[in-house]
Amino acid sequence: MIVRVFRLLLRACAGVCVAPGLRVALLRLSGIGIGSRTFVNLGVRFVDNYRGGAIRLGERVAVAPGAMFVADSDPNESRLGTIEAFHLRGQVTIEDDAWIGAGAIVLPNVTVGRCAVVGAGAIVTKNVEEYAIVVGNPARPIGDVRERPGWKG
Repeated sequence: MIVRVFRLLLRACAGVCVAPGLRVALLRLSGIGIGSRTFVNLGVRFVDNYRGGAIRLGERVAVAPGAMFVADSDPNESRLGTIEAFHLRGQVTIEDDAWIGAGAIVLPNVTVGRCAVVGAGAIVTKNVEEYAIVVGNPARPIGDVRERPGWKG
């Protein structure tokens, strides 16, 4: 319980920290796996019931403001809470060099592949292939990064 409270406080501090390096350091201390040179913008939410180890961002990942990573979700005290199917708990993995757009939501048991782009506001319910560009609700592929002008593989 004390560890979870400590993680909550670290994330609250990270959520308002204007220094990007310090923000990432606080998130790492709170149990979020974050690779080197990854940028996490202001207002990004990590939902894992403060258990740590459930959310991992690879190296050189770019996360825009308001993105949300949900590794743990349930209906809390609702009568629906007695239905096990509504308890969603798993891992969220964002692989190296991915870009997560503003307000995007990545749900439990999802991996976003290397060099993939998740568009602003997308809700990701399934794995995203490497180099895919996905948008919408639910997120669906609309292109491939390697087909964009300026791609240097």
